[in-house]
Parts: sequence; structure tokens; C-alpha cells
Amino acid sequence: MGVFVFLPLVLPLTALPIARLAEQHLHPRAATRLLTFVGGVLALCSTLCLGLLVVVGTAQLPGNPLPDGWSDPEVRAAVPYDEVAGKAAIGALAVVAVGCTATVVRHVSVRRRAQAALAGLPQSPVAVLPDGKAYAYALPGGPGACRERGRIVVSTAMLDCLTARERQALIAHERAHLDGRHHRHLLVAQLAARANPLLHALRGAVAYCAERWADEEAARAVGDRRVMARAVGKAALVSQGTPAPTLAGFAAPGPVPRRVA
Repeated sequence: MGVFVFLPLVLPLTALPIARLAEQHLHPRAATRLLTFVGGVLALCSTLCLGLLVVVGTAQLPGNPLPDGWSDPEVRAAVPYDEVAGKAAIGALAVVAVGCTATVVRHVSVRRRAQAALAGLPQSPVAVLPDGKAYAYALPGGPGACRERGRIVVSTAMLDCLTARERQALIAHERAHLDGRHHRHLLVAQLAARANPLLHALRGAVAYCAERWADEEAARAVGDRRVMARAVGKAALVSQGTPAPTLAGFAAPGPVPRRVA
């Protein structure tokens, strides 16, 4: 079995330089979309490679469910064979399947719990929760006309830390997350990192570029970039984060000084 068979597994090493170039030279909107696409493709290729290694790498093991045309001993002998790689691929593919399933289940579960917690509140675009912890995040919508575009969830502790203009910037920022469907980009990046650990750097880059995308949209809506920068800086000092990494928040962990600059 040639070394080129394993190329899709190590190709994600290129994710780090791609992420750095995209962050520096592309608009955050374009960078987010590009990095999400690249991460999804690399993760898919990596997973397919593991699947092929499972089938081909164990071709001569007893009980392998190969097609009937491969049952001839001469055909089996001609198939690339590596028992060690085949068995390792089985374990790796199982880890990928469990990790991706857990990520999706957690994402759906957090969304459902958050939507259930807001059930008793008025159907307004912004849901303000009386909470001593500071947080603000965009909750994607579900079925129904009232929830098509999602809602912005913000705590009273977060609002108390901001001025009126900074609150306007916060709402505009979270609205940009909802309009851009950033939770989908974050979920794809999270799944890609689960499929191949070499894509962890790209996951962080997608999260950063999505925040920068929302920053730019909010700064344009507010009409004052300094107000937006102050709001980001203040929120980062007190924020408790988001319920899940796949939900976009106002002050997500990351290079906040770069966002402010």
C-alpha cells in the first residue's frame, strides 16, 4: 500500500497557512465561507480515506464483507493490503463517528434547551434574561413564523456593563450572526476538527472570522467603529461565553485584541 493512500489524512496540515492567509488578506465574510468550505472538504476526504482503508486495508482478513467479484483469491491478492493500517483505520473511523455524532447531538440539545427556556417570554427578537452572569449569543430559529430568523439572547448583567450605543452595537452584532447563519459555519468547522485533529487550527480561524464578519456588519449599522470596539472590549472582560461552541456569541473566546484593533 503506497504512501499516497494516506495523503488525505495529512493534507489538513495545510489548513494552518490557509487560515492565516485568509484572516490577513480576505474580508471576514469571504474568509469565513472559504475556510468553512475548505475544512468541510478536507474533513470529508479524510473520512473517506479512513473508510477506504477499512475496506481495502483489511481485504484479506476473514469475514470482510467485500463484493462477490473480490472473492477470488487472485483478486484478493492483487488488492493493496495492510492489516495494521486497516485495523487502525477501523478504530479511527469509530472515533470520528462518535465524535461527530456527539457534536451534533450537543448542538441540537443546547438549542432545544435554550428555546425551551425562552418559551415563557414575549415573542420579541431580543430576549433579555434576568441573570447575574454576563452573556449574549445568537440563538438560531426553529419551525414556526415567530422563530424563523432566531432570537438574540442577552442577560441583564451584560446590558448593565454597556452604554446605550454599545447595546445597539451588541444587538447589531448578534443580528449579523443570525442573518449570516454563522452557527452553520461553526458547526461545520467543529465537525471537521472532530473528523481530523489537524483541522483544529481551521476551526479557530472560522470562529474568529465569523466574529469579525459580525463586527463589521455591526460597525456599519452603528456608524461608529470606536463604539463597536469599546463594546467588544467591555463584553470580553465580563462575558461567560456561549452555551456551546457552535453558537455565535458577542465575546467568544479568542484574539479579542485583534478584533478591537
